[in-house]
Parts: sequence; structure tokens; C-alpha cells
Amino acid sequence: MTEKIVLKEILTSISILSEKSFMEILEIIEIDNYKKGDIFIQKNKVDKCEYIILEGICKSFLINPEGNEITLSFFKNKSVISPYTTRIKKGVSILNFRALTDLKIVKINAHLFEKLIIENIEVRDFANSVLRNELVMKINKEIGFASLTAKERLNEFREQFVELENLIPHTDIATYLGITNVSLSRLRRELLK
Repeated sequence: MTEKIVLKEILTSISILSEKSFMEILEIIEIDNYKKGDIFIQKNKVDKCEYIILEGICKSFLINPEGNEITLSFFKNKSVISPYTTRIKKGVSILNFRALTDLKIVKINAHLFEKLIIENIEVRDFANSVLRNELVMKINKEIGFASLTAKERLNEFREQFVELENLIPHTDIATYLGITNVSLSRLRRELLK
């Protein structure tokens, strides 16, 4: 499948886009590749793009005061990374993003995309849907932290990110769930019984 076909599939799975709107988006994209382990968005660095994953898996994360990585979100094949407006403050990133596998990503200049949002109602609807989806994901995670046991959070993770558990480091999953790696190992053993 060509990159343009995959991109169109991703965009139209989120919102209805005419061929004209899709072509306008195509005019402002570039495709980039990152290797497993690459940090492609770095906290406190200027970042001016929107990102869509064509292939691969990445995570957003922060470093806590003890120097440990805390995973905030995962993004997999054919998904949109947290929108520019939710991860940028005064032109610089407030989060880090690392490739957990090799990545093929569509990059869109955020300022050109914003201009397109203003001019094109279909692109605006797409952008609003992405923002809504991001908000729902964050709220669901907060509710899970407040109301679910660690085992229930692991089960929710498994439902939301099918097969991801076998593709990425378990330390990333543990910090995402708010537990230690030892606790994750214990829970995984319990759930096998």
C-alpha cells in the first residue's frame, strides 16, 4: 500500500474528507523515518509539526525528578500523535516522544495546517475530531488511575492496545500503568492462571 493510500485511510477513518481536502493536506506533508530508540520530539525544544504514524509504535514521556522515564501515552500504526496545541507551550515541546520501533511518519507544518483548518471546514472537522479523541483518551486514563486496580488498568491497556504488550518494553507499560516493573510481572503471571 502506498503512503498516500495509508494516509488517506487514516484521515478518513477520523473524519469525512473530500478528495479536494485530502489533496490540500497532501500539499503540505513530508514523510520522515525514525529508527527504534530515536527521540523525534524533545521536551524544551522547538517543534513546529503535526505527526501521523504510517508504520510503527512510539510513546510520549517525561522524566520524573528521580530521572526515570514516565510513559504518558502510546501511539501505534495508523494513528495521529497528540495534536500540536496539546503538546506545545510558547513554541516549544512540553513532552518527549520516542520511537519504540522503526517509524514512518507523516509530518505536517503546524502553521500551514492551522491555516488550512481556518480555510477548509472539512479539515477543521478533522482537527476537532483529533482533539476530541485526545481529550477522551486522557480523561479515560485519569478515570482509570482514580477508580481501577492495577490489574484492571492492565486489562484496559490490553483492550486498548491489542498485542502491544509483546512488541514494546514492559518497563514502558509499567510506568504507563503507574506501577513498578516487578508489579507488572506479578500481574501478568496472575492473569495467566
